[in-house]
Amino acid sequence: MDRPLTTSEVPPRFLNSALLVGHIPHRALASDPRLSYSLYIPPEHYSHGAGVERDDPVPAKLPLVVSIHGTRRHFRDIYDLVPFAESMPCAVLTPLFPTGLDGPNDIDSYKVLRSKTLRADLALLSMLDEIAFRWPGIETAKIFLMGFSGGGQFAHRFLYLYPERIAAVSIGAPGRTTALDDQQNWPAGIKDVETLFGKTVNKALMRKVPIHLAIGSADVKLHGGDEFWDWLRQMKAQRSAGKPVANVTEGLQFVEQGRIDTMQELRKSWKRDGIETHLDVVEGVAHDGSGVRECVLAFLRPWIKKQFND
Repeated sequence: MDRPLTTSEVPPRFLNSALLVGHIPHRALASDPRLSYSLYIPPEHYSHGAGVERDDPVPAKLPLVVSIHGTRRHFRDIYDLVPFAESMPCAVLTPLFPTGLDGPNDIDSYKVLRSKTLRADLALLSMLDEIAFRWPGIETAKIFLMGFSGGGQFAHRFLYLYPERIAAVSIGAPGRTTALDDQQNWPAGIKDVETLFGKTVNKALMRKVPIHLAIGSADVKLHGGDEFWDWLRQMKAQRSAGKPVANVTEGLQFVEQGRIDTMQELRKSWKRDGIETHLDVVEGVAHDGSGVRECVLAFLRPWIKKQFND
């Protein structure tokens, strides 16, 4: 069988045996096997090939939460979010963008969506296409996107390019952000977005997306400290002497201020464009995604329920 098996072909009583519900084995992305993803699909809510049966004859599609990892690629969410997925109900997708894609020291390429060898935005869209084909009972047209730290960088940039694909988004403590600034090139601003991505930033659509910002009140330390960033600048200068900038990831800004200031600046700049956000600053929490998780899920919960019940 060289064609993917779909849930529409498998009797409900065999879905678990076919590994098509529950924890789905880690899958390579067909369009770029360097990348992969995990899924969790609540078994009891997929017993009819879709979601829970409602009073009408059309089964309810399961909403899809997409959790984007941070720089260290911790992969706990596919397990930690199971109770939430069961209670909503919703499915959970956790993509993996490994390090080293654009070279031995590459850790950031996925965060800016486009790099020398990677289009992380298109990769996520391809994952959604694969899920839509194999699990037609999962809602992939509009997703619930969440990301903390490096995942927050990905999430807000994906929002810029694909607001029509996002039902709600939670952006947690990004160390660097892209401003809606048409005087600076990507990823500092959006001046060359159409050239790079073949899309423009649609602020009117962004205004329709429920946007959550989350950070801890104690998330005040500059990652690595000033001494680390001074050393990194010197090292990059030495290694790049006489060499042209090879790709957009090399244009990443150095981290020069704390994450709270970065998030507040982003929020204020969006507000000037009429883009409203809900900000949660969690008391006593440092740079810890698990420490802000409760408020993230509390924000997403009513929007997920609304999509499921509509």
